[in-house]
Amino acid sequence: MKVRLDGDAKKQYKRLNEPALSRITEAIEGLKEEPPKGVIKPLKGQAGFRLRVGGYRILFRDMDNIRFVYRIAPRGGVYRRKK
Repeated sequence: MKVRLDGDAKKQYKRLNEPALSRITEAIEGLKEEPPKGVIKPLKGQAGFRLRVGGYRILFRDMDNIRFVYRIAPRGGVYRRKK
């Protein structure tokens, strides 16, 4: 399965420090597999799923055989809606 990073997710990905960057890169590679690797749970109150990577969360949706990653952020603020 293909994985694409949305515009905001690309910006967030580029801002990561080296230890987090390598773990998150590995986790995104795991999303390409079927079933995806990692601790994945459906989101409550919105469409999509979350992948836990240490203190970070990766939010994504499945559409037409593509996984769209739309948010990568620390656990504390990842679930807040953007204004």
